[in-house]
Amino acid sequence: MVKIMDGPISILHLEDDPIDAELVQATLESAGILCKITRVQSADEFGHALHTGGYDLVLADYRLPGYDGVSALRFAQAQYPHIPFIFVSGTLGEDAAIDGLTQGATDYVLKNKLARLVPAMKRALNEAENQKERKRAEEALRESEWRYREVFDNVTDALFLLKVTENDHFQVLEINPASEILPGVPRTEIIGKLLEEIIPEEVASIINATLHRCVETGQPVEHEEELDLPSGHHFFHSNLIPARDETGRVSRIIGIARNITERKRAEQERKQHELEREAVITVSNALRKAVTKTEILTVLLDQLVDLFDADGSIVVLPSPMTGGLIVEMGRGIVGEKFTGLTIPSNKGISGWVIESKEPYLSNSADVDTRFYRPDLLGDSHCIAAVPLIAKELAIGALWIARRADLTDRDLRLFNAIADIAANALHRVTLHEQTEQQLHHLLALHQIDLAISTNFDLNVTFNVILNNVKDELQVDAVSILLLNPVTHTLDYAAGIGFKTPSIEQSHVKLGDGCAGKAAREYRIISCANLKQAGEAFGRASLLVEEKFDTHYVAPLIFKGQVKGVLELFHRKPLEPEQEWMNYFETLATQAAIAIENASLFENLQRSNMELMLAYDATIEGWSRALDLRDRETEGHTQRVTEMVLELAKKMNMSDTEKLDLRRGALLHDIGKMGVPDSILFKSGPLSESEWEVMQQHPFYAYKMLSPITYLKRALEIPYCHHEKWDGSGYPRGLKGEEIPLSARMFAIVDVFDALTSVRPYRAAWTPEAVYLHIQEESGKHFDPRVVKIFLENKWH
Repeated sequence: MVKIMDGPISILHLEDDPIDAELVQATLESAGILCKITRVQSADEFGHALHTGGYDLVLADYRLPGYDGVSALRFAQAQYPHIPFIFVSGTLGEDAAIDGLTQGATDYVLKNKLARLVPAMKRALNEAENQKERKRAEEALRESEWRYREVFDNVTDALFLLKVTENDHFQVLEINPASEILPGVPRTEIIGKLLEEIIPEEVASIINATLHRCVETGQPVEHEEELDLPSGHHFFHSNLIPARDETGRVSRIIGIARNITERKRAEQERKQHELEREAVITVSNALRKAVTKTEILTVLLDQLVDLFDADGSIVVLPSPMTGGLIVEMGRGIVGEKFTGLTIPSNKGISGWVIESKEPYLSNSADVDTRFYRPDLLGDSHCIAAVPLIAKELAIGALWIARRADLTDRDLRLFNAIADIAANALHRVTLHEQTEQQLHHLLALHQIDLAISTNFDLNVTFNVILNNVKDELQVDAVSILLLNPVTHTLDYAAGIGFKTPSIEQSHVKLGDGCAGKAAREYRIISCANLKQAGEAFGRASLLVEEKFDTHYVAPLIFKGQVKGVLELFHRKPLEPEQEWMNYFETLATQAAIAIENASLFENLQRSNMELMLAYDATIEGWSRALDLRDRETEGHTQRVTEMVLELAKKMNMSDTEKLDLRRGALLHDIGKMGVPDSILFKSGPLSESEWEVMQQHPFYAYKMLSPITYLKRALEIPYCHHEKWDGSGYPRGLKGEEIPLSARMFAIVDVFDALTSVRPYRAAWTPEAVYLHIQEESGKHFDPRVVKIFLENKWH
């Protein structure tokens, strides 16, 4: 059980929230503090309780309904100044806390940090006890003129007695050993001398001002002083008590000074840590809202300028183009001067900071021979630089520059912020890389889709060019194809050009970037086309388009160059390796597209030639059939033309018409299997002969069905003798069981047969045939087809 005083501590607690009061009591009990707590909630209760007396300590909330802790503090200080007073509040801000301490509060504790309450109480009670001791000593000194020398000499606080001279100077009559810290010399060399004789002038002026105030008012003075003494920088809390002579004049001053340097430094350290914590939180919150690399760098550098009152802040990153470093962005007067500066790999402090992962601090960087371009600093020669480290990898460096000196504390805070910034940059870089990869994959998918589903090279080129321009973020893209005859790279397609000049491109192999890329089978770049001049070879693109950068990749398929893919940009480019790899991938896709289109074109040409050969064979068969039966010579060509005209009226597709034409040409090919004795018999056929004749559709089916090319043309040879009412042959199909092409052909076949002269009868007139066909509608012929046929009569 912890015991601070001889008996239980009597505590007066001003608190309106019973839960908070219970938390305080529980905190003290858990720490083993013997105490008796009296809780009050209003001004009247508080005043009455104090008046009753007997309290060792006051704990008070800062804000209460109708009352506040500051008013309670003032009342307690006025009536009972010896009782320590501690604020315990959840709403106490820094300014309010300082104000409370200034007005006499011993300490303050936040409710969310009650662990500090016990140490604060111990200090307060110890200070109160010490204060009582000092007052007893002061009274003893006044009453007995330093009769208790042993106590006087052993008190840790500085005690001194000063005489006020006639001309208002202050002479040292007595001091204790603890006072020697003030002049920094033994007291034997101090007693009897004036203050200004033993203390530095600037220190004496500060102390004299306070002593004169005590003399002039004739009242005790309590205050704090910050002094630069021979022993160092110190803070003192002093109590000055005036003593009057028989005339009433203040002739003596008794002083007690406590060295509170450690406490002040602790407070300053705590305040500084709080400021640093707030700075880190501010930067962290600001960076968390940024979603792109540019936003993060802008927010970060602006925060650094504000936080360190800097003249400039700079971020330095590796440059993939030069292999050195580049100032990616700068803010402030100095930062803007450095923006875009390229730093060689063997120059400057930045490379050292990144390579060593160590910070750099110099308040005279202008004379540091390692510093690159100190002429850009102006008067801001105080420099701090820290590495940006993410996942143990240094990805860059941060700089701040200002006129005022930078300290190690500044460097530590700067380093902490750099760690946060590096993680934020790493996070957004991964996010941007992921998004970029997704865009790249989508672009490649679109190009693959274009290659696999579309064999029009112009359409494929358009897809490729658009994706290349968007994904690689360049101003213009073109494709030049290799002409194997002239050995030149000729314009094929382009996008992003302001003028048509690119369309006149005819580049010889080996000339310029494009010719070299095709001849050397590698990507070629020109970072400054204006300097390339005539070597570029297409001056009009420079004059009219104002291009600055040119990249060319060869289009290679199975070891053969098909052409080149060209990129143009009107500003300098510094692509990373991933960009170059993706460029090469897109060039490969373009080469595949060119090869696929070429193969498809060749295949189409071969198919067309094969189709023409097939159709020529079919027409040959058709003419052979007509020559075999002179009675029906020309019949096949006529019915073919008629059925195609009928198909046009029925809005049939070109594919359907093609199959219809082939079927019409071969409609009687099955008769090749009928004996000539039956086929050319001049008289009527017997029943057995007619059965043989009716087999010719089956013969056609057997002859043509193995030929896949003619499968869809088989309907007419196989089914044109079927009838709508099911009375036809060879299978007795009925209605729409009969293929439409066969139903159509049946009408034109009968029309041509009846309007043609036969040895055994004269030709019918078209009107008689039309009437016959109308009569057979719904019997022999499909009524719907008959209607369309009769609406478009042949003459």
